[in-house]
Amino acid sequence: MKFSLFFFANGDDAAEQYRLLLEAAGFADAEGFSAVWTPERHFHDFGAPFPNPAVTGAAVAAVTSRVDVRAGSVVLPLHDPLRVAEEWAVVDQISGGRAGVAIASGWNPQDFVLAPGNYADNKRAMREGVAELRALWAGEAVERQGPRGEARRIRTHPRPRQEHIPLWITAAGSEETFTWAGREGCGVLTHLLGQSWERLEDNLVAYGEALEAAGHGVEQERVSVMLHTLLAADQAEAVAIARGPLTEYMRSSMSLFGLKSPESAPGQVAPEALAELLDHAYEEYARTRCLIGSVDSCLPLVESLAELGVDEIACLVDFGVGTDQVLDGLKTLSRLRERCADL
Repeated sequence: MKFSLFFFANGDDAAEQYRLLLEAAGFADAEGFSAVWTPERHFHDFGAPFPNPAVTGAAVAAVTSRVDVRAGSVVLPLHDPLRVAEEWAVVDQISGGRAGVAIASGWNPQDFVLAPGNYADNKRAMREGVAELRALWAGEAVERQGPRGEARRIRTHPRPRQEHIPLWITAAGSEETFTWAGREGCGVLTHLLGQSWERLEDNLVAYGEALEAAGHGVEQERVSVMLHTLLAADQAEAVAIARGPLTEYMRSSMSLFGLKSPESAPGQVAPEALAELLDHAYEEYARTRCLIGSVDSCLPLVESLAELGVDEIACLVDFGVGTDQVLDGLKTLSRLRERCADL
């Protein structure tokens, strides 16, 4: 099992977020982690430090020498693939051929002020964009309209180091998305937020079958699962440190976790009832869907994921825990990584 670091930017202190990113990237590079993922987020305090993963990816590439540098994810319908190909070729050059990109279709209407025409059919735009991105990466030209209405054939520069761009498709739980990723020979980047273990297993079966049916080799099967992560020497210590930040995230994004507010009276939610719901949800989530605990307590979850065919855990480390606590926890996480190297 491989381990990578995944950033999601739960915080509005950009300078501190970048300190965590670069110090954690250096640690990952030295300690044998597989990759560092940075996201694309727009127009909100949540995730504010990460509007463009190519920019943060270039920064990671410049301070590392071994670890892969990935977008988690590029929301492709928001952009012309010409720009995505240009930017990630730069990352590929700076990194010496270590770039990789997860592609998402997007969902937030506010984000689509960048490309309002693609909102209604964002999945079609994503799929067409993937085809163009691959063609541009391979050195082919695509057609665009010039300022006088004329057709122009455009190739992008600089040329990347890698012959083919490594792609993942971000899949929240739709079997259709997993199947399409398999047909395209892409990896999948997924999570266990609103997706049950049973749904994940079924989706990975569909993904593998689609890969095989499309004639892609077994080496094309790449499954990364994002998990909230905080390890400590003692399980109870890690659970206590993560409780406040992760509970607050659950409070702000209840639908993402499949939670419904308890109703005490029409239009009202009793604070005590909500606190009880969130506390129970946190205990269950931390125990069954996160790497929050000690090496020994987290090992069974990693083993279960390996049995499903997952080959990489993308460890989401920046969900509100203090920077120095996160960096200290990476040392214990690396010990778990060593224990799981042969899974």
